[in-house]
Amino acid sequence: MNKAELFQQIRKKESFLCVGLDTDIQKIPRNLLDTSDAIFAFNKEIIDATHDLAVAYKPNLAFYESMGVNGWNSLEKTVNYIRYKYPEIFIIADAKRGDIGNTSALYARAFFDTMDFDAVTVAPYMGEDSVKPFFTYVGKWVILLALTSNKGADDFQYVEEGGEKLFEKVIKKSQEWSNEDNMMYVVGATRAEMLSDIRKIAPNHFLLVPGVGAQGGSLAEVARYGMNSECGLLVNSSRQIIYASTGDDFAKKAREAALEVQKEMAELLKKYLK
Repeated sequence: MNKAELFQQIRKKESFLCVGLDTDIQKIPRNLLDTSDAIFAFNKEIIDATHDLAVAYKPNLAFYESMGVNGWNSLEKTVNYIRYKYPEIFIIADAKRGDIGNTSALYARAFFDTMDFDAVTVAPYMGEDSVKPFFTYVGKWVILLALTSNKGADDFQYVEEGGEKLFEKVIKKSQEWSNEDNMMYVVGATRAEMLSDIRKIAPNHFLLVPGVGAQGGSLAEVARYGMNSECGLLVNSSRQIIYASTGDDFAKKAREAALEVQKEMAELLKKYLK
């Protein structure tokens, strides 16, 4: 999926919502545990209930890797289901990979060839050769960790040298590797005011913004500081939507939660896009 196609989906759905499929076997409704694949059964219902409100889904791989082979099978079935049923949806592997070149090449093959994700999150702190292999796949996206929403981000990402913070250096340097047509940045919603500084460095890139909802980030603030002329935002919400209910009505409640977010997004798009 290219940038124009992604923006077309945003316009069509009046939404820049990414639903995080952080599916925890210990939190899903107990009745699903009787199915042959409880994780996939949960994901399928969430996807069916929210597909017209979301432009992207983002499975966090930790939730699947923690279950070993069964978890990987559930993940693969989830991706295949989206591809078959809702092919317009953008699918992100929240994997946070990054290693020496030949290892990164295999990670890229896993997520782009074997699993057919549209994008993968990558940690850039080993430098160019650890990221470059991901850029060799035409039509695929690399989403670099730039400024995260966790408390520990202060330990390194804000370290300043010569008037430049580390996360700013990462964004500037990475633009030598590729461009806004296949590279995005992760920027936490709890750091919304920093989005204006990031937009000075990367005005045209899409930003993947976690932290809205359960983590306390403000959607209005994210749009205020981070939206550009093509929206340029994918805002992720996970727990607020997929765990809106732990009962048999979980899919219905997930849709209601997603709809509430989508309605706010529609108003923000009208406000900021000409």
